[in-house]
Amino acid sequence: MIRNLDITTLRSFVAVADSGGVTRAAGFLHLTQSAVSMQIKRLEELLDLQLLDRSGRGIALTASGEQLLAYARRMVAMNDEVIARLTDQAFEGEVVLGVPHDIVYPAIPRVLQQFNAAYPRVRVQLLSCYTSWLKEQYERGECDVILTTEPGGGDHCETIAELPLRWIGAAGGSAWRQRPLKLALGRRCLFRASVIAALDAANIPWELSVETENDRTIEATVSADLAVHAMLEGTAAPHLAQIESDALPVLPSHKINLYGGKDGKGQIVDALVDLVRQNFAKMGNSHLRAVS
Repeated sequence: MIRNLDITTLRSFVAVADSGGVTRAAGFLHLTQSAVSMQIKRLEELLDLQLLDRSGRGIALTASGEQLLAYARRMVAMNDEVIARLTDQAFEGEVVLGVPHDIVYPAIPRVLQQFNAAYPRVRVQLLSCYTSWLKEQYERGECDVILTTEPGGGDHCETIAELPLRWIGAAGGSAWRQRPLKLALGRRCLFRASVIAALDAANIPWELSVETENDRTIEATVSADLAVHAMLEGTAAPHLAQIESDALPVLPSHKINLYGGKDGKGQIVDALVDLVRQNFAKMGNSHLRAVS
């Protein structure tokens, strides 16, 4: 037969153990002495164990009581945490997170899922655009936290990952073999200068097949094997492929920088920032393992 422990009885048991007596525990719990005694009795009957040694002048825990106490503390603490997270208005509201289009996948979906599980009453508004626009939004106070992809770092940000740029094309495609090399690039993409400089240094002719501010347009063009693109390692969608060929030049690394992680904006924002750090650190560690 399944038996279920009651949090109320466990709370009374913990109070008795901490205070050293039923009378003091009753005052702490704002209950009558008889109510606390009844709850302890119910708990002992449920477990069919004696939890308190009442033979002396005071009350002491039996061996079974000592063993239960650690579990009881954890269960009461977990109960209180759940109630606080789901009902406390301190854990309500909205956090605005800005992330460049090309690094949303795969880390950000995991961040949103984990954060929602921990803070279901808090809404995360995800803004996705170019780094330059996100920095403008952040400076105007319209974003709580932003990520950027930049060649370097700075005094007002925290670098949470550094990843190499990789050539990206259609799975099984051949657009990378063509000359001039057809490129699909964003007009304000910060990778653009690095890509063009690498091709010019390698004396590889190129032309812009697509120049747009819409990342879905770039993705569609590359998927159709009409051009190639450059993305940070590990951030391409599953239907695209990293091009492994000496025919294309090696591209430099870029940093993923975090703005807003040191501003002390509160527990909710701090929790979101911690999840962002953890998930992007995994991407950086994966790269280190791959090249070591």
